[in-house]
Amino acid sequence: MVSKTFIKHKYPQGTIKTEEEIELIKESCRIVAETLVLLKDYVKPDETTLNLDKVAEEYIRSRGGIPAFKGYETGGLVFPNSLCISINDEVIHGIPNNRRLKVGDLVSIDCGVLKNGYYGDSAITYGVGEISEDDKKLMAVTEKALEIGIEQVKRGNNVYDISRAIQSYVEMNGFSLTREYCGHGLGKSLHEFPAIPNYVPPLLHRDNFPNVKLENNMVIAIEPMVHKGRKEIKIASDKWTVLTRDGSKAAHFEHTVVVNDNKAIILTYR
Repeated sequence: MVSKTFIKHKYPQGTIKTEEEIELIKESCRIVAETLVLLKDYVKPDETTLNLDKVAEEYIRSRGGIPAFKGYETGGLVFPNSLCISINDEVIHGIPNNRRLKVGDLVSIDCGVLKNGYYGDSAITYGVGEISEDDKKLMAVTEKALEIGIEQVKRGNNVYDISRAIQSYVEMNGFSLTREYCGHGLGKSLHEFPAIPNYVPPLLHRDNFPNVKLENNMVIAIEPMVHKGRKEIKIASDKWTVLTRDGSKAAHFEHTVVVNDNKAIILTYR
């Protein structure tokens, strides 16, 4: 899950995590990764997204975790489910329901877990049955963009190094990126400083997305949201689900990582 609200400019207290905190975040992240792997077998024709949500919540709780998104509140809205499940032109924040999956669907699943006071967060996109070559490319480019972004997670690099790498690769492949939502730090809160945009913001927007220098033991979630068509979005009547404005399909991949000298540690590796 992504947020648009961040503290600006200074490193807030807690941005640099202790080794003990990283171990606790790692535990939550492991449950997230296991949940997303488990759900792969349930992404099939005639399955409902509500059942995927039920399977995920049962597994998360069996591992001593709490679904991080269930009851998440922002702007007076409360998210009702354990997963965000977004299908086809839904980019992020889709609410699980009785909709049945069908062959050719793209299903983006975003999962968060809270355990021992610390959060983990990750997302993946699955195809239902045989999907088109265009959709395979969309998924592959989105996942590769995440990998390329993670390669820039090095002590001394800046947030925009991540943003630039993701944007360049996605646009080189003819796709576009969501501008209004981004990655984030996390730890004791699900959304912490710094913001991690998937594009380099224009000069007038950089106050909202400061080009923070990366330091060891920062924990950040990187999550490209890629559209097959144009970058513009709209919000559904449920006030949560984000859709592409032109109806084109979208994909979403996310990992939580730790800054560690010249090579990031991926905590949600599947």
